[in-house]
Amino acid sequence: MASDREFNLIGKSPLRVDGMAKCAGQTKFADDLSMPRMLFAKLHRSPVAHAKIVGIDTSKAEAMPGVVAVLTGKSMPIPFGILPVSQDEHVLAFDKVRFIGDPVAAVAAVDEGTAYEAMLAIEVTYEELPVVLNAEQALANEAPAIHDYGDDGNVHKRVSMQFGDVEQAFEDSDEIFTDITLFGSNTHLAMEQHASLGHVAADGRVTIHSSTQTPHYLHKAACKVLELPPSRVRIIATPNGGGFGGKSDPFNHEIVVAKLSQVTNRPVKISLTREEVFQCHRGRHTVLMKSRMGMTKDGKITGIHFQSLLDGGSYGSFGVATTYYTGALQTVTYEVPTYRFDGVRAFTNKAPSGPKRGHGTPQPRFAIEVQLDKAAEKLGIDPAELRLRMIQPPESVTANWLYVNSIGLAECIEKVVEGSGWKERFGKLPRGHGLGLACSSYISGAGLPIYWNAMPHSGVQLKVDRGGGVAVFCGETEIGQGSDTVLATCVAEVLGLELLDVRVCAGDTDLTPVDLGSYSSRVTLMMGNAAIQAAERAREIIGKHAAKRMGIPGNRVVFAGNRVFDAEDPERGMSFSEAVQIAEAEQGTIGTVGSYSPPPNPGRYRGSGVGPTATYSYTAAVVEIFADEETGMIEVDKVWIAHDIGRALNRNLVIGQVEGGVYMGLGEALMEDMAYREKRRGVLKHPSMLEYKSITTHEMPEVITTLVEHPDPRGPFGAKEVGQGPLLPMMPAVANALHDALGVRVDQVPIHPDLVMKALKAKDKRAGPKKFPDLLITDTQRVKTQAEGGDGTAPRSPKEKAVQS
Repeated sequence: MASDREFNLIGKSPLRVDGMAKCAGQTKFADDLSMPRMLFAKLHRSPVAHAKIVGIDTSKAEAMPGVVAVLTGKSMPIPFGILPVSQDEHVLAFDKVRFIGDPVAAVAAVDEGTAYEAMLAIEVTYEELPVVLNAEQALANEAPAIHDYGDDGNVHKRVSMQFGDVEQAFEDSDEIFTDITLFGSNTHLAMEQHASLGHVAADGRVTIHSSTQTPHYLHKAACKVLELPPSRVRIIATPNGGGFGGKSDPFNHEIVVAKLSQVTNRPVKISLTREEVFQCHRGRHTVLMKSRMGMTKDGKITGIHFQSLLDGGSYGSFGVATTYYTGALQTVTYEVPTYRFDGVRAFTNKAPSGPKRGHGTPQPRFAIEVQLDKAAEKLGIDPAELRLRMIQPPESVTANWLYVNSIGLAECIEKVVEGSGWKERFGKLPRGHGLGLACSSYISGAGLPIYWNAMPHSGVQLKVDRGGGVAVFCGETEIGQGSDTVLATCVAEVLGLELLDVRVCAGDTDLTPVDLGSYSSRVTLMMGNAAIQAAERAREIIGKHAAKRMGIPGNRVVFAGNRVFDAEDPERGMSFSEAVQIAEAEQGTIGTVGSYSPPPNPGRYRGSGVGPTATYSYTAAVVEIFADEETGMIEVDKVWIAHDIGRALNRNLVIGQVEGGVYMGLGEALMEDMAYREKRRGVLKHPSMLEYKSITTHEMPEVITTLVEHPDPRGPFGAKEVGQGPLLPMMPAVANALHDALGVRVDQVPIHPDLVMKALKAKDKRAGPKKFPDLLITDTQRVKTQAEGGDGTAPRSPKEKAVQS
């Protein structure tokens, strides 16, 4: 093992400084600093799921020709994470590893092949520890704690809150339905794998180019770990080949390339293999759920007690927020006058779970929509009619103090019912053929930032040039959803320009105002409103001087068709570029800014920060399937889906997002599964696209998409989100269609063929989980509803009073 000695950066011997080993003199490029050839990095990852690190021997790697630097965890001892309450990751593990794939060391070499060979040459000695394989085992707390923080041993987060008298609501119910459901883990499967490039300038400034969804938060993490002021770190978010939440966390590899570049004075690039992407994961949590729902005989909900147990994997990630999200949005779709939620997230020795499209809401949506289908059958009410009877009214406050602005769910249901011939065909198709319906809601951006502060969530800056072009700067990140186009569209619409006249500079922390990132379906609403504000301010400046030149009142100035003219006499006017020149001559260079912050949330209790938004989107879907009772195979024949978009700013982009959600949702319903081998602790079964099954063009059905447009006053030009909501109804719609086809219930996803066969053979015609563990809730936060005269706050619990005293 190399000794811990310091020496000149360009030495001829191994160097180790606080865990950094360097062999710069062993490559012909090292002495020629005038030509900094790019290096390639690889990460040595743990082959065991839980162990103490006894020793790391990097000497063989350091001695290999072409190896320029080797890092171990001691070089970056400062922890990081996406949430301020879960700063539990290190760039390279140095005390213990917590899952198979945890990075332990990093290598930089002259080519990727050499880096790979050197990575394999690193020898790590482990002292293995007991492995926690699932959330139920973690809840029992029989194994050593995976982390030294959390609410209780391997319980990362335990929450409980109640709104209104749920038990009395159950007493007043005609029927009470109790169901246990399971939603399995799956991953994002973005076409592009993670990649990052770090380089350090001569003045020591660090730049990281990365396929990230959140350059702002990566910037924060990199500054912390590298111990640099924010002004000396630059993040450039490259256009992503898909993200779906999988590139929302700051990752080890993104920071490691910057550190390697600091050590070597050369650019360093890393591209993860597909297997490494599976190991990074941050995908859907496995969630076991229990829902108890009280209803009247005419189909109104009286109260819900919802419980969730989340398998969070090995690190915090977004997990605290995910826990709350499994309980937050049950009330914004249907009227739920009283509500209780208990949730627990547990640490296990698996790849870390995190945010995937719909973040924390597909799991409870599956549970609730399947339960409603069962309730409709028991009450003798058509499932579509049942939902229409209970829709949350617009401009209302829910039991858990979320404000619902506009809601087009009723029209969405009516559209898919009509399109599918639901009333004529549901329950009447030949055996094996079935229809299933489900609905959903989702946020148009989170109401609070990850790091709570009073600053805007999105900023936009405009520079108007004399030639008639406009440059727009924003920290938003293009991940394939079309946000760059939406940004340009908002500016062009206000200023009356063509899209080609607007140039976009996005996702660069040095050049653009802060936008918090592409997550939570926030970009169109927040960035769009900020862009409109900036463009309106530019229009006001230009219009004032144009009106003066034309000799007309300012309220008669129109911007359209790349011209500025008089509304009453369109021939009187000038080109946009002429108007800009006139304004610039009068008052100097024209530049404006715009920003956006969501409206305040009426809830002010602990946990109320998860769930609020400016406005919610709504979706309804009907799925038609054929289920083969001899094999258990399910084929989806057709999907009718209607989405409450508010207003579609670009119909092609919106429909693409809706159908992308359908595609992903069907994959989760039928086959996508982050399964682990039972006898090999913590080992993934399918860490490749060959084995991890997802929908192909062969399985993708015809999709009939309807956009329900009623502009929402809080959205840019009335728009709502579309990136995540349309996924949510697909899984329960498939499960409900299976019941219509074969009369069986599979209360878990993915709905594998063996589960269908198991349900067919079962006496109760059901397959799925049968038991739900005691979550060991001892402290429930109680909040009065608006109907009870509450004000959105909660009295301090005995536990909180004890802590304060």
